[in-house]
Amino acid sequence: MHAATVTRVTGYRERPAPPSLRVEVECGWRAGVPAGAAPTSGSVLPDGCMDLIWIDGHVVVAGPDTAAHPVHRSAGSTAHGLRLHPGAAPALLGVPATALRDQRVPLAEIAPAAARRTARSVDDGRDPLAALAALACELRAEHGAPDPAVRVAARHIAAGHSVADTADAMGWTVRTLHRRAGAAFGYGPATLRRVLRFRVAVALLAAGRAPADVAAHAGYADQPHLSREIRDLAGVTAASLRP
Repeated sequence: MHAATVTRVTGYRERPAPPSLRVEVECGWRAGVPAGAAPTSGSVLPDGCMDLIWIDGHVVVAGPDTAAHPVHRSAGSTAHGLRLHPGAAPALLGVPATALRDQRVPLAEIAPAAARRTARSVDDGRDPLAALAALACELRAEHGAPDPAVRVAARHIAAGHSVADTADAMGWTVRTLHRRAGAAFGYGPATLRRVLRFRVAVALLAAGRAPADVAAHAGYADQPHLSREIRDLAGVTAASLRP
């Protein structure tokens, strides 16, 4: 979970990506509630990423979201995760992102042997984030590294280029771009652009920037356009995402 994409969840901390996995991983993270504290609730907001999460004794794959995903943490609970760059997780898992969109799926349903090995590793005392990093390396060895072209396409789309221009830049047809975007990101290029633009806006609002300034900087037509997108994708107002 990126700090700017999590609302009202306490105890969240990020860690740098493991050096051997910087191509695949944005960051590691931990979110916990101390024993005896009140339970917490919040939302994970769409950001184009997927996560590998260790929680309640097993690994869960968080698919790409198209709306805010509610999170509830009870006292004494802790989750550890690896946030993967857009398009990286499907390559590691050997599963198209469309199959995981808006879902939280136990890894045991996708890669049961790898899920068992990771659980044994944590049970034997290994740090959960280290176990997740080892899992990612294992999956990469089995399925291969993400296609660099996918990251190039994501950067092109994030820069605001049209679907046709992006396809042309990649040397693909528009149909190929849609097919590859669905498999890598869980939705088509237009939705990916919308989600990545929203992610920029959320980060700017969290940094205290004024909504009008955020709208102009992130590429929205105007402030009402920004407000509508935040309402649709996060279910809250722009003001609620500011500090």
